[in-house]
Amino acid sequence: MLATENPKALIEQIRKAGMKVGIAIKPNTPVEDVLDLAELADMVLVMTVEPGFGGQSFMENMMSKVEKIRARYPTKDIEVDGGVGLKTIGHCAKAGANMIVSGTAVVRSDNPKEVMDEMRATVTRERDNWPQP
Repeated sequence: MLATENPKALIEQIRKAGMKVGIAIKPNTPVEDVLDLAELADMVLVMTVEPGFGGQSFMENMMSKVEKIRARYPTKDIEVDGGVGLKTIGHCAKAGANMIVSGTAVVRSDNPKEVMDEMRATVTRERDNWPQP
């Protein structure tokens, strides 16, 4: 863990402050490093690019992380961030992501609302195929 030496204590501190807990996984972080901690979190963010700047290419191989988290935690909020747009949303939704961050694909489109509506519809269609609790 890069953010803290004692993630469970940090999670407890966040909860005591009345806030929700999120855990982020960078591309080079093995999903196994956070699977047990994910139980204590409200949301897990899987970065699908290296964090730092917009406009990077989507890393489809990160979808295996989403799939593993979704299989273990069928009701967990799972977010993806990085390179997500109309060409990649299907991969995210099929893997089990239900929270989507899409910057460049939305703000650079001619019709941002249409892009967001289509991405939302894709996630909604795939939801029925995810593992059930």
